[in-house]
Amino acid sequence: MHNLHLGNSMESLFVLSDNKSKRVSSYDKTGGNMDWIVVNPGEKKMFAEIQGGGVIRHIWCTLSSELEEGVAANHHRRAILRMFWDDEENPSVEVPFGDFFGMGHGITKNFTSAAFSMSPQDGRGLSCYFPMPFQNGARLEIENTSIAKMHLYFYVDYEEVRDIPDNSGYFHAQYRRVAKTDGWGDPSKPISTNRGNTPGYPDWYPDAWVKTNTSGDGNYVILEAFGKGKYVGCNLNIDVFERQANDWYGEGDDMIFIDGEPWPPGLHGTGTEDYFNTAFCPKQEFCAPYHGITLYSGDKAGFPWGGKNSMYRLHILDPIHFSESIKVTIEHDHANMSSSDYSSTAYWYQVEPHAKFKELSIQDLIPRKDRW
Repeated sequence: MHNLHLGNSMESLFVLSDNKSKRVSSYDKTGGNMDWIVVNPGEKKMFAEIQGGGVIRHIWCTLSSELEEGVAANHHRRAILRMFWDDEENPSVEVPFGDFFGMGHGITKNFTSAAFSMSPQDGRGLSCYFPMPFQNGARLEIENTSIAKMHLYFYVDYEEVRDIPDNSGYFHAQYRRVAKTDGWGDPSKPISTNRGNTPGYPDWYPDAWVKTNTSGDGNYVILEAFGKGKYVGCNLNIDVFERQANDWYGEGDDMIFIDGEPWPPGLHGTGTEDYFNTAFCPKQEFCAPYHGITLYSGDKAGFPWGGKNSMYRLHILDPIHFSESIKVTIEHDHANMSSSDYSSTAYWYQVEPHAKFKELSIQDLIPRKDRW
């Protein structure tokens, strides 16, 4: 059986194979320098179509809009990327371009990780290194939901592979958004003003943190998938668009339910910042191979963490396996206390067929305007 990873890592880079390296790109077929494709408003366009079996190894693209101001400045949110494997009717990948490559809010910004990067100028060079196998063809599509014409420059680098192992999963990615999570906290009563009234807890402990969540109901859902597969990461974007009882957006525990298990799940975390491998209410942007904070908006209206924030966690060395189903959730603040704008992209591999994704509306795509 073919071992797909041999020769594609630092440890095995010296291993040779009979695979053929191929590329689909937007280069000017006349030999000139108009190296892009035009995507008109409202248009869906298949920009890469591959026949036979293979593995996509690298995708690079950059996207521009004829209107860089106003509504079209959100073109990294208003352009949707879809990927189809073999002859499937429903896409296995359906994500706005910017969100797919690691950051939401329609924003691009320089960062790098093991799977994704946004490169200069100003993060508009978008790259993905997740391997994407297919048995009988691959199709990549862009949809322009904005009012302005877009230009897409791209490379899709892949290997022709004769035999894809039977135990290979197909790559999937899905975007989700809840524009205002359902929080119970009262912003007029900040949790910092009523501490030390609960017996058995430290004097500094906010009373609101005593409230319990022993079901996971109401958590923000990053991914819900059915079948056999492995979850390999996500990015999460939180817009704290108004004052909250807890201005800090964190403290929400991650709860990952495998194969329909009840609460508490076998994978239960201790807080948003902890799941993303940071700590103690971070205010610093940071990127590493498998985790990072790509966007911190700073103090807004006199309090930190207001406005837009983005972070990522990649489970490449520690994938999360499931046999029948998976539900990846996280509280929006402790016990779902806060009401903020949450969006995310989840990445996973699984056998087909996959559950059909919820259709994206324009309101799912448009970023919230900055309040401050």
